[in-house]
Amino acid sequence: MKHIVFLIKCPDHKGILADISSYFANKGFNILQCNQHTDTIANRYFMRLTLDGTDLKTSRRALESDFIKFAAERQLDWSVHYSDNKPKVCLMVSKTSHCLYDLLERHNENELHCEIPLIISNHPTLEYIADQFKVPFFCLPVENGNKAEQEQKVLDLLKKHHIELVILARYMQILSADFINAMPGHIINIHHAFLPAFEGGDPYSRAYERGVKMIGATAHYATAELDRGPIIEQDVERVSHQSTPDELKRIGKDIERIVLSRAVKYHLENRIIIASNRTVIFK
Repeated sequence: MKHIVFLIKCPDHKGILADISSYFANKGFNILQCNQHTDTIANRYFMRLTLDGTDLKTSRRALESDFIKFAAERQLDWSVHYSDNKPKVCLMVSKTSHCLYDLLERHNENELHCEIPLIISNHPTLEYIADQFKVPFFCLPVENGNKAEQEQKVLDLLKKHHIELVILARYMQILSADFINAMPGHIINIHHAFLPAFEGGDPYSRAYERGVKMIGATAHYATAELDRGPIIEQDVERVSHQSTPDELKRIGKDIERIVLSRAVKYHLENRIIIASNRTVIFK
């Protein structure tokens, strides 16, 4: 069955649920699912509405054009998504393979509703993995003085392949504000949860020296403010004094795989609404 998903946010007011539901019911749609959340602190309303796509009696353009008028009168900020559309996704990596392997394997098992037409890296190290999964691999090194040029080449590739989502699957380069602003809300990053306590290289050894008791990871949308974008997913696992730095690193990799794949899945299933620097996620 084809689905149509509307993601809506607006100022909260009485009757908004009935108003929106009635609009689609009067258009002859069967509402398959309706999830909602009211932020009483910000006085904002959020909705994820799933319609039966087989009930669409007009073109998609006509559906959206009609809803624009309705939404404007009610100050609705909205987007619409169709289940038969497979977003095109680009994976960006450096030298670390665990997140890349995991996402490619999940995609191979049809767990991720998307196409992956390319992988981009600033090192040639992981090209063999792309070859295993038969995904084109582009190596664009970052050298002294060419960062802006390298990022423009990446953006050109993203445009050429009609990429809708970029996943930084342990891409160890800081993206410029210009790059991030070219795809706001469509770049997902993953990092260990030691930040900002243990920044830089080898954080697990320093965490071991401090006797940490939890290992975690955070997936978030990338913004110009480094590692401070809207959080999508997080998880932790308890550890003890018996865990060596290598064991901590292994646990960290496992959590990063899980957290990143969940975040990507939520995005691809159109379950996320960005609200300022927070996210509302309908699971």
